[in-house]
Amino acid sequence: MNWQIKKFQDLKIEELYSILKVRNEVFIVEQQCAYKDCDEKDKNAYHLFLEDNDEIYAYLRILNKGVSYDEISIGRVLVAQRHRGKGISREMMARSLDFIENNLHEKDIRISAQSYLINFYRSLGFKEVSEEYLEDNIPHIEMLYMLY
Repeated sequence: MNWQIKKFQDLKIEELYSILKVRNEVFIVEQQCAYKDCDEKDKNAYHLFLEDNDEIYAYLRILNKGVSYDEISIGRVLVAQRHRGKGISREMMARSLDFIENNLHEKDIRISAQSYLINFYRSLGFKEVSEEYLEDNIPHIEMLYMLY
């Protein structure tokens, strides 16, 4: 298994296809949510993923300031269904926070978290900064992480 972080233009076609495939499997099929996944934001993102033999086990994207929020943001966080329960999501989030702090030199990170994951994100240092709202008919809450 191999962790990788790449800008959009550095992704191989096979990697991009595998990323879109697993995002479709998790967010559209598994969560039964019809939404526009290819939202043009991928082009302005870093893509962090764990892969093995051309299979994506886990994925998230890091969006630059001004793409979704005034702060840098993390989104499309997922672990493929058959790889859950192994601590992969915690490791992936730790890698993303480290990358943002040490490579991008940013200290504030905003996310739109699915509400059922609030405790997970709290355990990483995120704090709720909004009321609950529906995004694509799924309850979400904005959360902020500040390194000071």
